[in-house]
Amino acid sequence: MRTTAVVALTSVVALVLGTPGGVLADRGHDSPKARVWLTTADRTHLLAEQPSVAFRRGDSPHQTIVVDPDQVFQEVDGFGASITDSSAAVLHRLSPAAREDALRKLFDPERGIGVSFLRQPIGSSDFTAAAEHYTFDDVPAGQTDFPLRHFSIAHDEEQVLPLLRRAKRLNPKLKIIATPWSPPAWMKTNDSLVGGRLKDDPAIYDAYARYLVKFVRAYAEAGVPVDYLTVQNEPQNRTPVGYPGADMPVGQQEKVVSALGPLLRWASPRTKILAYDHNWATHPGDIGTTPPGQDPETDYPEDFLSGPAAKWVAGTAFHCYYGDPSAQTALRNAHPDKGIWFTECSGSHGPADPPSKVFRDTLVWHARTIAIGTTRNWAKSVVNWNIALDETGGPHLGGCDTCTGLVTVNADKTVTTNAEYYTVGHLSKFVKPGARRIASTSFGSTGWNGQIADVAFRNPDGSTALVVHNENDEPRSFAVAVGDRVLDYTLPGGALATFTWPRDRAPRPDLDQVALTGAKVTTSPAGTDPASAVDAEASTWWSSGQGQEPGQYVQVDLGGGKVFRRVAIDSGGNLGDFARGWRLSVSDNGTDWRELASGVGVGQLTNVDVPRTRARHLRITATAQAGNWWSVSDVRLYA
Repeated sequence: MRTTAVVALTSVVALVLGTPGGVLADRGHDSPKARVWLTTADRTHLLAEQPSVAFRRGDSPHQTIVVDPDQVFQEVDGFGASITDSSAAVLHRLSPAAREDALRKLFDPERGIGVSFLRQPIGSSDFTAAAEHYTFDDVPAGQTDFPLRHFSIAHDEEQVLPLLRRAKRLNPKLKIIATPWSPPAWMKTNDSLVGGRLKDDPAIYDAYARYLVKFVRAYAEAGVPVDYLTVQNEPQNRTPVGYPGADMPVGQQEKVVSALGPLLRWASPRTKILAYDHNWATHPGDIGTTPPGQDPETDYPEDFLSGPAAKWVAGTAFHCYYGDPSAQTALRNAHPDKGIWFTECSGSHGPADPPSKVFRDTLVWHARTIAIGTTRNWAKSVVNWNIALDETGGPHLGGCDTCTGLVTVNADKTVTTNAEYYTVGHLSKFVKPGARRIASTSFGSTGWNGQIADVAFRNPDGSTALVVHNENDEPRSFAVAVGDRVLDYTLPGGALATFTWPRDRAPRPDLDQVALTGAKVTTSPAGTDPASAVDAEASTWWSSGQGQEPGQYVQVDLGGGKVFRRVAIDSGGNLGDFARGWRLSVSDNGTDWRELASGVGVGQLTNVDVPRTRARHLRITATAQAGNWWSVSDVRLYA
């Protein structure tokens, strides 16, 4: 029997801020290395490459991100923002050379961040540089245009489409999702682009469906094929402040999609429909504006996907302005045949916030909630709002006056990269369309718990990209483990980093993780939340709630006989709360126990290799005394 515990502290080279990557490596010259890019909250490092870090054999005393490329989740479409009418206007204020430089910084995968996904308004939004809001089929008040004779995308041909065509040349893998903020006013109950809803008339649903198809075909003819389409931006936002919007209840969205689906399948088979396109949870303000006697539809996406029009949609789109990314996982679990896309979030600022505060606050919130939070919750895309705005956060016509873009075009015609440029860039530059998210333990939470949060991907070429964020204000050391290789790193407070390693140099796991679905935990002492020890979520944990004493235990009923060769006892981000001594026992009936291994713990993650074992019950018993509480974030089995 071979038992491996974490290595002694002296085996790890101390890492000093400013010189990350100093790690003991194998004596040979073939030790795989990870490249590292870093962005810090104080702007000292902005997507700046750091010295490479070598993987070495062994374990680490630090909290350890275990990357498992054999566990595969959603496929990635891309990451980006929106070339709104306002974005196009401010980019066109630049000279041709300066505009080209800005576009390369945004879309060029080599010289820039390789933005790979754009969400384009169909008509105007609040970010409109024009004097009036518009759609692509406006007619004088009191008139209609059911044949759509007045349909034209000439407005977008002036500035928006030339930028989109250039963006697609810079990044041929760029995908487009298109969204209307309002149907044409003549289709609506209030004859206005602001507020109201579609007239409940089959002829209107048909006309609106044909309007959307006409847009898709016109954009394709203009050289910008549309990959995804939603039928209404924020359908529960009934009272937009001076900008286009529409109330579209579930029943109306079903009628629009049912009319649109067959037409789109014939006219543009590549274009998939997405439902909802609104917040993770219904905003209280939207509930409060529900017309008397009508359902506020707080389960809108679930209601839609459970209805007859669901067959026409590929999945659901979400925004960040209320709720939590976990709503994406809940919906995906209920409808695993439907995808999840994240399609809008804007950075923002207070009226007197200094630029340094805006950058830091946006970086840390977007890093944990959007870049990591949405992707760990099944998002196939991460899309911010405006790709470019001016120094006043405009131009805009109603709506948000505190929003920020990926870049700012200043009055002196210089271009400033903002925090969103880096939170998107740490994904888009390194995670390519077609990548798959893979398993990685993450200790942070979207609600902020001061821990290390991360998400990992395997690219189509087999390379790996791991995005890591330190939620804490202080530096935090951690390890990354793949198979029997590990690297150590220290990340400054609030910083965001991406680690990459190529396929031909990638460490590989030697064992497969065993699913513990349905496992039940009992502990002594009861402590806090025993079930967290087997929930496959490293940001939650069981804790003893008192100092360590011999005889304390965590016992797992695996629900049936499980075969394994390794037990991982992970104390996660609760630094120092690992068992100072431990004994591992198994049982077939929960009464008669046999010891498999014992040892001394010296770090956050203890891997125990055992002979091939089959058992239903597993018990980890503390065998030493310590003032520290004992915490277990995850027990994992490998076979």
